[in-house]
Amino acid sequence: MKTSQTHDERIANLIFASVYPHYLNKIEKKGRTKAELHTVIHWLTGFDDKKIQSLIDEKLSFELFFKKAKLNPHAKLITGVICGYRVEEIENPLTQQVRYLDKLVDELAKGKKMEKILREE
Repeated sequence: MKTSQTHDERIANLIFASVYPHYLNKIEKKGRTKAELHTVIHWLTGFDDKKIQSLIDEKLSFELFFKKAKLNPHAKLITGVICGYRVEEIENPLTQQVRYLDKLVDELAKGKKMEKILREE
């Protein structure tokens, strides 16, 4: 799926620290925990709790956040629709990575079992 250049630039320039509280609020309202959110972020990016906090403190853009990440090789198994886009069809790699994270957070909030969220084939 083709996204516009403006859309891709907006996503790239979003600050992870400004989005993180929304992720946390979304999952906590549904009875999930910060530890579970960090498990999902760790699975996708390789960042541990300490690194996640330092990236929040640094106020990095999603572009720099994902440049520092070691994307899980199973991330390509993340499929479905998020924010009106079919994740597996997004052409811009960075926009796709951000939507992967959005999709995992959404699945966590919807009560999916952690084993299903952390796709291991």
